[in-house]
Amino acid sequence: MIKISDLHKKWMKNPKYRKEYEALEEEFALIEAVAKARLRAGLTQAQLAKRMKTTQSTVARLESGRGQPSTRTLARFAKATGHRLKISFEPVKGKGANGKRRAQPGAST
Repeated sequence: MIKISDLHKKWMKNPKYRKEYEALEEEFALIEAVAKARLRAGLTQAQLAKRMKTTQSTVARLESGRGQPSTRTLARFAKATGHRLKISFEPVKGKGANGKRRAQPGAST
């Protein structure tokens, strides 16, 4: 039997696969953070749904990454799991505010 982790390692050597996978990095991070927060809270999807005043299927969609949750939904999720929602912006490596490449330190422009 082949493990998905072994396939992933193999596929990451393919530049096209790597590019697409890395493009989804933020979505994967959100999905992971949502699942971990619910588990830390010790709640089932049904229990969480009740606290959020929504359905278990909505919570399942949130955890699976199907769709883009609003900040309002994420705030309700955070409150229901005993967390604080924190959103931040981080600079893209090597890019300035205008989306163009930043000059390397010491490089002439």
